[in-house]
Order: sequence, then C-alpha cells, then structure tokens
Amino acid sequence: MKRAFILLGFIASAILVYGQEDFKEEFTIPLSNPGAEGILKVGQVNGDIIVKGYNGQEVLVLAEVKSRSKDRSGKTPPPGMKRIQSNPVEITAREDDNEVEINTESWKRRTDLTISVPFNFDLGISTVYGDISVTNVKGAMEVSNVNGPIKMTEIEGSVLANTVNGAIEVRLNQINTEAQMSFVTLNGDVDVTLPSDAAVTARMKSDRGDIYSDFDMDTETAREEVKNTDDGEYEVSINSFVVGRINGGGPEYTFKNMHGDIIIRKGN
Repeated sequence: MKRAFILLGFIASAILVYGQEDFKEEFTIPLSNPGAEGILKVGQVNGDIIVKGYNGQEVLVLAEVKSRSKDRSGKTPPPGMKRIQSNPVEITAREDDNEVEINTESWKRRTDLTISVPFNFDLGISTVYGDISVTNVKGAMEVSNVNGPIKMTEIEGSVLANTVNGAIEVRLNQINTEAQMSFVTLNGDVDVTLPSDAAVTARMKSDRGDIYSDFDMDTETAREEVKNTDDGEYEVSINSFVVGRINGGGPEYTFKNMHGDIIIRKGN
C-alpha cells in the first residue's frame, strides 16, 4: 500500500535566543518498503547537499541553517531586552512507495543538507549555490549544479553529472554496463575513474584544456555523414570531439568542458 510521510517546516518548532551559531533539525523518514530500492529527489537554490549510503532501512536527514552574525533589522532592542528568534529551518519531506522528495526554503536562507540513504537508491539532486557530495551509493544518479563542484566517490551504477562553475570528480567502483553516462561542466576539471574492465565509447571535448587517460584507447575524430535521399543532398560534419574506445567500446560516455582538463582514470 502506498503511503505518504509529510514533515512540515520547523518554523515554529523552537524558540531560540538570537546569537546561537547554527540552527539544526534532524529527522527520520520511514520507507514504505524497507529493504527495497528507492529514489531520493532534492532540489534547492542555496546550500550544500551531502548524500551518504549506509546500511539502514530509513532515510535520515540533517538540515542546517547558519545563524546571522548580527541583527540586520537595524532596530535597537528596548532597554533590558534581548532579541528572540524562531527556528529558521523550513523543510518539507514526502515519502510515497520508497520515493522520497525533500524541499527547502533555501531561497530565503542557505540550507545545508546531509542525507543518509540505504545503499540501493537512485538519486535526482540539484542545487544552484553550493557543493554536492555523494558517497557509497548504488543506483542511477542524476546530479546537477550551477555554482559549485560535484564530487562522487565509492559509487556504483550510472551517472549524469553537470555543473557550470565547478569541477566534477567521480569515482565509479562498478558501472551499469548498459547505461550511457555524461560528465559536463563549463569551468573546471572533469576527473572520472572507471573500473579497469569498463567497455565504453568515450566522447571527449575540452575547448581550452587537455585530455589525459591511462586507458589504452583507439581514438578518432568525431565524424557524421548524412545523405538526404529525397533531394540527394549530402553532408559531412566533423567536430572537435575525440572518440575513444575503451576495452573495445560500448555505451557512450560524454566528457566535456571549456576551461579545464579532462582526466579519465583506470581504477581497480
């Protein structure tokens, strides 16, 4: 049976004296089908997202909001009074049939999230201002950032990772041998470690950087030939992508940036 778990914002959950260093809220999200695969969806504007796999059957969430260093209102408290501030953490979490969705009001205040999930969890996570870190998770992972790096270590499955201003570092211990993958940024290095026996076709392009790998690759320039059978028009397109076949080739992996190097490492 499907069910939903809803955790409303903690705005009024505590009254704290202004000047405390951090505001923190921790809570647990039970799963409808403990032990089965699940999916985590998180999208926010401002704040780090850390996701860690662990040997458990629930989703654990820690949300942190930094306290303001001073009263920005400009008001002078009445004589003998101290300003009291309510807890600024605003977060909503929903669970339905092992699909967990978390939303924060991070457009108001930077909210950093640390989320622990069972090992077998797909991910769909994004932020605009902040770092993204994923560790020890197995599944299909789609990770997006704008102003910040993406780091993923000790993972298994497949990855679609993209950011604009930040490096991408990914270490895959095992891969989904049938899935295509993508690692794209504008400004920053793309550093990806693949299993030594990975059989993939790498499409690589760095406009203002170099490409390195310790894999043996058969490489060629990307080339596409198209013939329009209706009017006989024929077109050849050659671009600056380099295509490299690792261990004979396989699903297509895209590695792309403008400013920065591309490094494809051979793992164990």
